[in-house]
Amino acid sequence: MTEEKPSADPTESPLTCLVEIPKGSRNKYEWDERLQAIKLDRFLFSSVVYPTDYGFIPQTIALDGDPLDAMVCVSEATFPGCVIPVKPIALFKMRDDAGIDDKIVCVPLHDPNWAHVEKLEDLSQPLRDEISHFFSMYKQPEGKVVKVDGWFPLEQALEEIETAHQRFVDSKPA
Repeated sequence: MTEEKPSADPTESPLTCLVEIPKGSRNKYEWDERLQAIKLDRFLFSSVVYPTDYGFIPQTIALDGDPLDAMVCVSEATFPGCVIPVKPIALFKMRDDAGIDDKIVCVPLHDPNWAHVEKLEDLSQPLRDEISHFFSMYKQPEGKVVKVDGWFPLEQALEEIETAHQRFVDSKPA
């Protein structure tokens, strides 16, 4: 069986994000591979909420060994388990106690409210600031340190998606 490669080109099969945490939530949900379900991991101790829907790109493996994280800028929160066809627009780089924890920033492929957003510069500065602030401090009350390395262009996001997909393919037994 051939693995289908995630695609950022809307003319091919669309790239998707599986949502774990809806925008506005303080609950930290996480996909559990063993259960094949989303489970509640913890409640955020800080008084902030996720600024976007948050999840991962299936069929990828990031440097931390988990699927590649993704944020989806949405007008309304979806729900855990929702699959959204997305268009990547940027890479958000950060590190936490476990090491590199990069995230792909996306917009919904079929939402006219976000159709004009093609690259990082199209994303409003207030939303970029909110995302940066959230990830810089959301683990502080737990005594964990997070280092935000900042925003990187679409080209680097596409490169990271490709690399993470290749890690996934390479991890499968022959």
